[in-house]
Amino acid sequence: MMKKLFYIPVLLLLLLSSCKSKRNLVSSLPQQVMKGDSTRLSDTIGLSSALSPMLTFDQSDLRNVRRRPVKRPAGKPKKEEPSKPHRQIVQRGTRITVKTVHVPSSYEGVSRIKVYDFTHRDVPAAFEGFRIAFVSDLHYKSLLKEKGLNDLVRLLIDQKADVLLIGGDFHEGCQYVPPVMAALAKVKTPMGTYAVLGNNDYEACYDDIVREMDHYGMHLLEHKVDTLNREGARILVAGVRNPFDLAQNGKSPTLGLSPDDFVILLTHTPDYAEDVPVTNSDLVLAGHTHGGQVTLFGLYAPIVPSHYGQRFLTGLKYNSKHIPMIITNGIGTSQKAVRMFAPAEVIMIVLHQLKD
Repeated sequence: MMKKLFYIPVLLLLLLSSCKSKRNLVSSLPQQVMKGDSTRLSDTIGLSSALSPMLTFDQSDLRNVRRRPVKRPAGKPKKEEPSKPHRQIVQRGTRITVKTVHVPSSYEGVSRIKVYDFTHRDVPAAFEGFRIAFVSDLHYKSLLKEKGLNDLVRLLIDQKADVLLIGGDFHEGCQYVPPVMAALAKVKTPMGTYAVLGNNDYEACYDDIVREMDHYGMHLLEHKVDTLNREGARILVAGVRNPFDLAQNGKSPTLGLSPDDFVILLTHTPDYAEDVPVTNSDLVLAGHTHGGQVTLFGLYAPIVPSHYGQRFLTGLKYNSKHIPMIITNGIGTSQKAVRMFAPAEVIMIVLHQLKD
């Protein structure tokens, strides 16, 4: 208890300090921009580690839930209104469950792995059990130093992923680009490494990053779509170029894709999937928010780099078209090398085909 009381004045001091300039910084209590049927059922932010693994939800069945009838006082019967069709929570039948695995202290710099079992009718049978590792916002060297980077690489290798996806903001200085890329290149997967860039990467060292990624055979997805092939079947990975420049990049690379393909959209900020139509996307992966980085016991973040406030803070969310989005807390930190109730994490996504 005394330890938590100690955190409160520290937190207040941190909030009074200036945060690194971001394009969409929200520093006051935001007005919620939440659609009435957006779901937050799969969020476990702020819950204890003992409860988080227990909370798994099947979104595809939510459309069948019936509300308990409300008892009305006796009197004049209320005129019956025609029933309205029930809107689906998720597009085209999706089941998502999530559990949290806490990382041993022998891995420095990462507190947990969040494992999402993602079941969808467009996942080909050949991709049953396909493992996707997703990390973002390394900000090397911020809170993430050399040992932490090496431990992160070791942890990713141990996950035996089939593909590695990266959400951008690799560095906190051009001199750190070569070492962070060399370390990430040690993570070998059957399908390789695909990445988009973050605002830090576009503001500085862009050419260095492109050169290093090309040197190590990493795939940079700047408004591009790449195909992952397995046993004659495929899934698609699309990536967004600078999602903060909507005048130039406001047309999603998914628009021309087939609705029958399973499509993952990789974007640095979750705002992009709400700002523009991301039609044909089945899953959006994003970072940028750091889970708030400094939060009030994981329940509320006073500063969120999103013009939607708390709506896309962390975890499993949905845009207004009910497309699921997984938003990671990331690994490193911005401006202040501290995290409070927003643990650094690796995301693992295991694909399954929905058969019923």
